[in-house]
Amino acid sequence: MAQTISAKDLKARKQEFVIIDVRESDELAQGAIEGSIHMPLGAVIRNAKKGKLDHLKEKKICTHCSAGYRGNIAADELGKTGFQALNLEGGFEAWNKAS
Repeated sequence: MAQTISAKDLKARKQEFVIIDVRESDELAQGAIEGSIHMPLGAVIRNAKKGKLDHLKEKKICTHCSAGYRGNIAADELGKTGFQALNLEGGFEAWNKAS
């Protein structure tokens, strides 16, 4: 399990993170976190293993999906390859509910 950050904390500290949205393209119709990078879960894992994300190794990353499951997998896989990655607890649903 990856470490998590609450939506409220992420909103307050958003500028500290590179936010990666691991949802599938069709899910983006629900909206997106401004400034986030869209990269579906499979692509995150492949890109990290191939070194295509190495330019982000010195940055804090927050991953998210709709409700938290895929975001957790992404953050966990990134952590295994040397990234500082957290998962947005509750995903995009929590982001939308947080004030």
